[in-house]
Amino acid sequence: MGYRLGYACINMKLNSLPKEQRITTNRSMIKRTFLQKGIAYASELSLKNCKDLKKILKWNVENDINFFRISSNIFPWASEYNLEDLPDYEEIEEVMFDCGLFIEENSLRITSHPGPFNKLASFDERISSNTIRDLTIHGKVHDLLCLSRDTYSKINIHVGAVYENSKEKTCDNFCKNFDKLPDSVKTRLTVENDDRPSLYSAIDLYNLIYKKIDIPVVFDYHHHKFCDGGLTEREALMTSLDTWGEVTPVTHYSQSRSFEHNDSKIKDNAHSDSYWAPINFHGKSFDVMLEAKHKEIALFKMRELLNN
Repeated sequence: MGYRLGYACINMKLNSLPKEQRITTNRSMIKRTFLQKGIAYASELSLKNCKDLKKILKWNVENDINFFRISSNIFPWASEYNLEDLPDYEEIEEVMFDCGLFIEENSLRITSHPGPFNKLASFDERISSNTIRDLTIHGKVHDLLCLSRDTYSKINIHVGAVYENSKEKTCDNFCKNFDKLPDSVKTRLTVENDDRPSLYSAIDLYNLIYKKIDIPVVFDYHHHKFCDGGLTEREALMTSLDTWGEVTPVTHYSQSRSFEHNDSKIKDNAHSDSYWAPINFHGKSFDVMLEAKHKEIALFKMRELLNN
């Protein structure tokens, strides 16, 4: 049985260095600063973020981590301009291409997870258009890194809501709006089960989206505990894995922060800081994006648990 463990966006060790040495891809600014300093400052921060991405990837390789979720904040306020209009765009292109070569040479898997404000299923044209714009930016970033145009380099989202009191109508509109996406996104898009019983279980996504537009379902172990669709963990996992075709599937994994801290005031569905029990792979092979708050530190803990 084979698997790879990954972590998301922030390397805690590198991000905690003194400010002048800090390595991060999350440099950004508040809207007021963007309005004051404009695209030139956004370009400056973007270039620094892109350069630091290479440093994080190198650190990962040195520590035998070959699966990583890139931040959606590499280009601050990217919805307000075209990436090509950044003053430093040519250098950014070169840096990202260099990152892409490093990714290919080291057989890394790179994915992204646009934020919850992305609601492709919305019947509000303004919301769905903004979602398409944001997803298109993610597709452009993946292309800058020369990532494969398939779900090996997934761009993962949630359906996000139930509109008109109907999961069926909502998912039909998701599929309709999917057709409006550029190929850079269509070829990479995946959809993930939710952590509320009123939303979408793995079997909902299988029946209402996968069967219609053939995009894979990312199974989230922790979310399944709160929205199981009448399936056991194993059944939901197997259903999700079946949607991936020839591409190695990805799952998401966290544990309960409330249990971890023995604090009933914390929401049960909140993600844990680290881990205390190993993943149950149910005899299958797939890659796991670890969504614990302690990032690579939690990955090392999970590695230890699995090795033991």
